[in-house]
Amino acid sequence: MTGERNPSAPNPADHRRSERTLLVSWLLSSPGPIVTGIAVAMSSSATQIADAIRRTVELAALITGWWVFRRRQRTASQENIARLERRAELTVAVAMGLSGLAMLTIGIIRFFRYEPGGNVIVGLIVATLGLGLNAFFWARYGSILRQGPDAVIAGQLRLYRAKSFVDVVVVLALLLVATVPELPLTHYVDTLGSVLVAGYLIQQAFRHVPRRTDG
Repeated sequence: MTGERNPSAPNPADHRRSERTLLVSWLLSSPGPIVTGIAVAMSSSATQIADAIRRTVELAALITGWWVFRRRQRTASQENIARLERRAELTVAVAMGLSGLAMLTIGIIRFFRYEPGGNVIVGLIVATLGLGLNAFFWARYGSILRQGPDAVIAGQLRLYRAKSFVDVVVVLALLLVATVPELPLTHYVDTLGSVLVAGYLIQQAFRHVPRRTDG
């Protein structure tokens, strides 16, 4: 039994590469909620408030994915492996769903109570850097998956794909808030942009809720 290897890990090199990517991804994402929270205190942007909330929730999903991947390697039970993988997939789905609900709620409230202005430069810098980082990990997880299927890695890829899409909207909205806060278009982009992204996140959450396969 000591020589038995988890079939979810094709070889030690691929396993180390995947685990290292999972670890680095959440470590690099960990300052995001704090920095974005500071940025929120400097402005009244609906998009920025929602962005701070969703980064916090998504960080929990990233850490869970890394923990499940490590824990999965310690068991040879297919039942336990399937349960751990469902847990990782569910965490990603919940993260996207809660992020979507947060953005939807704040977007609707701020649409009727819009308050332009404030300093969004910090949030804009964070969102721009986040977009580049998320796009990198989206591609990175795609590269890993081409080596073989993995439920945990696939869940992280979906999350980073969603994060990249959200960051595009966040960057656009904050750029307008920073440059032309009084323009009517900024009101709609900042608030309705949050609603648009919320709909995407909620749809993705329901789409990727894991289904039980046992009888």
